[in-house]
Amino acid sequence: QVQLVESGGGLVQPGGSLKLSCATSEITFSRYRMSWYRQAPGKERELVAAISSGGGTTNYADSVKGRFTISRDNAKNTVYLQMNSLKPEDTAVYYCNAVRSSYDYWGQGTQVTVSS
Repeated sequence: QVQLVESGGGLVQPGGSLKLSCATSEITFSRYRMSWYRQAPGKERELVAAISSGGGTTNYADSVKGRFTISRDNAKNTVYLQMNSLKPEDTAVYYCNAVRSSYDYWGQGTQVTVSS
């Protein structure tokens, strides 16, 4: 059973920052494209950011460009999401995703709440 374990969520005030982490030990991490998705109450899950297996290519949802940064450390089997200038509309459960060919794994999610 592959486990992706997210951490770093919590409650933050608007304008604040959080850094999410997602770690795994059961896959050859460096071969997987890693992504962060989020799902707000009553909404569909959406892609927030993705990073290629080697880390050379990233892409972001328009809503987070310039505020969020995805990165990875293949030596630590960990992907990160640095979130700055957080807004109330960023409130959601954030999920880590690992994809390679037909392999597709998800974490359990971590709650991020942006509120004053």
